Formats: sequence, C-alpha cells, structure tokens
Amino acid sequence: MNMKAPALKTTLRKLAERHMPILQWGRAYDRETLTSDLIAAVIVTIMLIPQSLAYALLAGLPPEMGLYASILPLVAYALFGTSRALAVGPVAVVSLMTGAAIGNLALPGTAEYATAAIALAFMSGVVLIAMGLFRLGFLANFLSHPVIAGFITASGILIATSQMKHILGIPLQGHTLIEMLAALWENIGQTSIWTAAIGAGAIAFLFWARKGLKPLLLHIGIPKRAADILTKAGPVAAIVVTTTLTWGLGLAERGVAIVGEIPQGLPPLTVPSFDLDIWTSLMGSAVLISIIGFVESVSVAQTFAAKKRQRIVPDQELYGLGASNIAASFSGGYPVTGGFSRSVVNFDAGAETPAAGAFTAVGITLAALALTPLLFFLPKATLAATIIVAVLSLVDFSILRHTWEYSKADFAAVTATILLTLGFGVETGVSAGVILSIVLFLYRTSRPHIAEVGLVPGTEHFRNILRHKVETDARILTIRVDENLYFANARYLEDYLYDRVVGDCDLKHVILQCSAVNFIDSSALESLSAIDHRLSDMGLKLHLSEVKGPVSDRLAGTHFLKNLSGKVFLSQYQAVNELTRVKEEAGKTAACA
Repeated sequence: MNMKAPALKTTLRKLAERHMPILQWGRAYDRETLTSDLIAAVIVTIMLIPQSLAYALLAGLPPEMGLYASILPLVAYALFGTSRALAVGPVAVVSLMTGAAIGNLALPGTAEYATAAIALAFMSGVVLIAMGLFRLGFLANFLSHPVIAGFITASGILIATSQMKHILGIPLQGHTLIEMLAALWENIGQTSIWTAAIGAGAIAFLFWARKGLKPLLLHIGIPKRAADILTKAGPVAAIVVTTTLTWGLGLAERGVAIVGEIPQGLPPLTVPSFDLDIWTSLMGSAVLISIIGFVESVSVAQTFAAKKRQRIVPDQELYGLGASNIAASFSGGYPVTGGFSRSVVNFDAGAETPAAGAFTAVGITLAALALTPLLFFLPKATLAATIIVAVLSLVDFSILRHTWEYSKADFAAVTATILLTLGFGVETGVSAGVILSIVLFLYRTSRPHIAEVGLVPGTEHFRNILRHKVETDARILTIRVDENLYFANARYLEDYLYDRVVGDCDLKHVILQCSAVNFIDSSALESLSAIDHRLSDMGLKLHLSEVKGPVSDRLAGTHFLKNLSGKVFLSQYQAVNELTRVKEEAGKTAACA
C-alpha cells in the first residue's frame, strides 16, 4: 500500500500539470522572466485598451464590456493555456460574429442584447470544454487554410464597411455587403462633417503610425524599446487627441457621437442566462464562434511556439479558451479568443510565459478603475478608425492568385467563401467554408492517385511507369494507391482495377502496394474482398505488399485475409522476385479463354 501511494501521487501530479500548465512553467519562474512579462504586459495593455473598447462597439455592445472581456479571461488562460505568447481577448472576427448572432434576438444597446452576449460567451466556453473532453481539436483541421483565408478576408471587408456609419455619422443597417452599401448610398447625404473629419484624420494618423512613427522616433534619438512602446501606443494617442478636441470644441453638441459614460470600477459578477429560447437560438452560432476562435488561436499559438522551439497542446488549448469564455460570461464580457495582432505585440515585447496575460489583466483593471471617466468624450469615430486600420491588414486578395496558380479547386473554394460571406453574412460564410472544406477533402480523396509501378533497374525501388524507365513483367501488375482506403474511394479503386485487367491475357498476378495506405475502413475492406473474388473468377491472384503495421493489425483475423487468393509480402521487391520464380501454368487465363 505504501508503494502505491507515491505512484498515485505522481499520477495525480502529472494529471494536474497536464490540465494546468502553470504548474509546469511556474516552477522555473524567476526575476528575469518576471521582468520580461511585465514589460510585455505594459505594451499589450496600452494596445488592448482602445482595441477592447473598439471591438465591443463592433459587436454592438457597451464599450465597457470590451474591457470586462479583457480581464478575467486573460487570467483563466494563464492558468489553463499552453501557449507562452498567445494574448486572449476580444477580436474583430469573433466580435462581428457575436453581433450578427445576437442581433437576431434583441436590439443593440438594450439589456437583452448584453444578456444574450454574456450567454453566448458561456455557451462558447461550454462548447470548447466539451470539445476538449472528447479530444475534438482535430475538427479544426476540416477548415482548410484557403477557406479560412477567404473567410477572414471577406470578414475584414464587412467589418470595415460596417464601421463607416461611425466614421461618417450616418445610420447604416444590414449584415451583408450589399445591404450595407445600399444603406450607405441612401444615407450618405446625412454625413456629419465634424464626425467625418475626426474619423478620416484618425484613420490617416493610425496608418501613418504603423509605418512612419517608429522610424521618426528612432531618427530623433528615441531608444528602440521606447520607440516600440510609443508606436504601439498610436491608438492611445489618437484617443487622447480626438477626445480632447471633442471636449474642448464642444463637438458632441455639433453631432459627433461620443462613447458617453462608462461605468467605473471592477467587472460586475454576472450570471449567464439559461433561458431555453436563447440557448436554442444561439447554439449554432456558439459552435461556429468556438471553432473559428479555436482555429485562429491555435494557428497563432503554433506560429510563435515554433519560433522558440516550444509546443502547444491543441486539446488543452480547448480547455484554456473554454475557461476564458466562461470567465468572460461571469464578469460581464462576451466571447473571446486569441488575437493575432496583440499576440504579435506580446511576442515581440518579450513575453516569456502566460503570466504576461495575467499582468495585462491587472493593467486593464487599473484602466477600468481610473481611466473610464476620461473617456466620456471619446468619439465613436476614433474607435471605428481603430477597427478599420486593424482589420484591413486581414484583407488578403493574394490568396486568390496563389490558389488559382496552384489548385483550381482551392481557388473555387476561396472564391465561394468570400462571395457567400459578403453576400449572405458571416454565419453563412463560415458554414459554407466548413462544408466546402469537407467537400474538397472528400473530392480529392475519393479519386486518389493510382500508379502502375515497375522496378527501377539496378535497385529495389518501384516507381510510376509513366514517369520513370522501369522493368515490368507482363504476368504481374503492381498498383500503388497513394491514399487511405475508405468508403469514398473504394469503388474508384474497384473500377480502376477492373478496367485495367480486362483483356490482358498474359496477366497472372495483381499486387496492391500499400506503402501509402495508413487506414482501411470496413467499406474498403468489403471492396477488397469483392476485388479478390472478381480477380479469382478471372484466374488472377490478388497480393498485398508493404502493408503498414497498424493496417496489418486491423486486417489480422478478418475474412478478407483468411480468404485472400494470394499472399501478403513484406516488400514489393520480395513480392516480384517470388512471383517471377513461380512456374506458371501453361495456357490462357479464364478471362482470355
């Protein structure tokens, strides 16, 4: 019993470390790491304050909800996340999807609207944790990169267009590009000159700050680290200047929409709604937001982990993001995920551990306690400018050219995703993206590359007879299938083999080289049995070669292997050598008699 206690203790410790990575990196936390994390936290906090306010505005929510979504979620991710650089919080695409989802239930600005957003955060958290429990992180693989790129490009266009109402100070309704452009054309005459001046000025300054501010600061002698911080603080400078101008010139009385009063203090303790109607209406959106958020987070996290030779655990990331969304729901926030732009800043600023996110949460908390009264006269046009400049960097039409040159099927998928997202909204676009990704996968794997191979002279290697000069035997046909065998391509293999062997009077043996086959499902197994029976009726024998261990284990004891007319060979070279030595019966096969 005493011997079992240490083993149980070790098992529990490993289990705790697997699900709370902080127990691993926390043991090696030192003063140098603390300093790096604190510096990164300061820089990200400066960036995150205007972003949080802006993305809440994008979702149609009160700006303080953006701040609330940037506090406890960061702490939750620091406890459960595996990425050392990922910065969690409100992001553009998820904010847009949130607004589109809850916009069907309530009007923006109402208490019911905020309640639905909080419930959506909780539901997203539950979905993510459920995916983690069942190890469903692989589902993200069904969204191909071209489809994701097309969706993000279209979403960036939608987001930028939707913010024109704040830039111009006009009403603008709709969730599709056509609807918004029509409303923009109809209401363009109501443009507020002062609002447009602030919006256009903020956009121009923010674009310039991204490219021109740092070189200018370095030129006048500002140290590199200080120049980096000041460059990242560009949106803060825009907020300070436009807020001061709006207050000093009384622009609120001249038609410039302002943020107004933002509650000062800590995030409130909120309880998500468990109303059945809300859950029924939002569950589909929660699933889509969870998958898109997870894909974006994992992609970003893996990119930065590779640069430092670290690794992330996708299934554990589901727990980390799930905990972050549940934390958002209990602190007055809305759905969150890992953001690319702030993660880049976090990484470049030298963040060493997820503790940088927790320190950022402290910074946002201090801002919520002390700075919110100063934001009363903040123009909504400035926040809209912040969003537009951020999301236009996501728009990348080069994916169309790249996919056209490389794969017409991928080009079709990207184009369809962009057009559907722009024409019918984000939910339709992402749903179409998932479906298109799966359809593309099924299409490609249902018609696998099949090569007839022969022996390369002087070697033991077999290559495609159409690409190489090889030796073949008229009595032996070797087919290599470069794909797993499953229900979608089993019939394709049958048809290929039957077409190839019919009329070949010299043929005696068919070898299926399985070097590229990692899996054979039940449907494919039945097809292989049917192939074996049909070939036997023709007087031919079916053999297998180079069957991988896991596939061989699954085939062991099956009716197919027991009744196989031929043999299973360790290598293709062994198969050809043995079969060419076999004395064949004279005469024609049954198929040619």
